[in-house]
Amino acid sequence: MYTPCPSCNSGRVVTKNIGKQTGGLIGAAGGAVSGAAGALSGAEAGAVLGIVGGPVGIAVGSIAGAILGGLFGGAAGGIAGATLGEQIDEKVLDNYQCLECGYSFRVNR
Repeated sequence: MYTPCPSCNSGRVVTKNIGKQTGGLIGAAGGAVSGAAGALSGAEAGAVLGIVGGPVGIAVGSIAGAILGGLFGGAAGGIAGATLGEQIDEKVLDNYQCLECGYSFRVNR
């Protein structure tokens, strides 16, 4: 979508996406922490599935379950945080910046 600068009418406008980046970072960190809690249950599930392989299978299944729990939690949190941050960018922050005059502004839709 073409959005000219309301100050100087230049077409050289970029989006800053500060809310999206910050929300994604915070969401990923929070998701990884909650994923760590999920990792414990994932480790238990991996250990149960690893019983077939004996002691080595239990150890490998526990580690794999813990890693997958943390990864899935971090990914889910990052996506949720980025989505929330994107809404904040659009509705609250001055997300657009003109490269010609440096003016920051928001587009009302």
